[in-house]
Amino acid sequence: MPEIRNVGDGSQDCCLVRVRAGRHEGWGECEASPLVSIAGLVAPMSHSACHPVRASVLGEELDGPDDIAAINALVRERSADMLQADHVLSGIDIALWDMLGRAKEEPVWSLLGWRRAEPKRPYASVLFGDSPQATAEKARAIRTMGFRAAKFGWGTFGKTTVSNDRNQVLAAREGLDKDGILLIDAGTVFGDDVEQASRRLGILKDTRTVFFEEPFVGGAFKAYAGLASEAAPVKLAGGEGCHDLAMARNMIDHAALGYIQIDTGRIGGITTAKQVVDYARQAHVSYINHTFTTHLALAASLAPFAGNERDDLCEYPVEASPLAEALTREKLVPEDGLLTLPNASGLGVTVNPDTVRRYLVQVEIKVGGKILYRPPAV
Repeated sequence: MPEIRNVGDGSQDCCLVRVRAGRHEGWGECEASPLVSIAGLVAPMSHSACHPVRASVLGEELDGPDDIAAINALVRERSADMLQADHVLSGIDIALWDMLGRAKEEPVWSLLGWRRAEPKRPYASVLFGDSPQATAEKARAIRTMGFRAAKFGWGTFGKTTVSNDRNQVLAAREGLDKDGILLIDAGTVFGDDVEQASRRLGILKDTRTVFFEEPFVGGAFKAYAGLASEAAPVKLAGGEGCHDLAMARNMIDHAALGYIQIDTGRIGGITTAKQVVDYARQAHVSYINHTFTTHLALAASLAPFAGNERDDLCEYPVEASPLAEALTREKLVPEDGLLTLPNASGLGVTVNPDTVRRYLVQVEIKVGGKILYRPPAV
């Protein structure tokens, strides 16, 4: 976007990946800072565990899902010491699945082994308003839009007083009505302070909040487990910061979560997200997508659990930037309060090149006089 605001809105920029093989093309999106992700794609090799990501992708064979898994594993092996590699890989992996689906004229969810795409109940994902009144107005607008569920998060929640937080949650409940599904996202504001987080449990219980998302940072397993024992019937959600399977498994095994929430643009793409879906099912933990940006990211985030009938909640962005709103030609639109992935090739949405050209930022990365990166033609 022309102007970036210091708020919890990841839709203000977009790190896109385009992959081509012969006449086929696929698109993906990283949930990451674009410039450092581009550097991770092209940075010169430092040593055997620090290769540029593209060195493990370009020229590899792609005929089926197993080939995508092999590329995914190769990137993780050869770029193990480059932390940004997981984010870059995520966008590439998504693009590979999109391209494979288009080449085979099959939806990605079908390639993943699902027999059908089950309808999900989308929750409108928004930031808290600047005041309780603003939050109530947002909630009423969400209800008017036809959503039966909404998640409010970030803003000043957890940063001032318990009383202020109580007023915000009460406003969300009032605006959403008594029968709406209310979800609250603390945005890791409490670090690992169980005492401070537990002081908010009363209002969450009083308002019948279904889950309390990310009260703590991702690795604070002991804090999560400690709060979970006090929180019932409110469940804890977390995991959007996981960038590999091991991190997600640890959250599931040790954080006493009711919901594991995974972003395909961070976890390593659709390949790793599907592995988390399968692990969560065995552990009887509900899986939810994390998505706050584009409908390309939304489609990618829904594919891994599309056919899982038990996991019926999904995050749905309703406050995205003009960039995110205009990125794809198609939109995934709920009908009668439910959202279902289309029976279309690939991810089912296509990137609008006019939008890409409009917002494209010119970047040049040069090392030792050699240009390693310029934006490709769109």
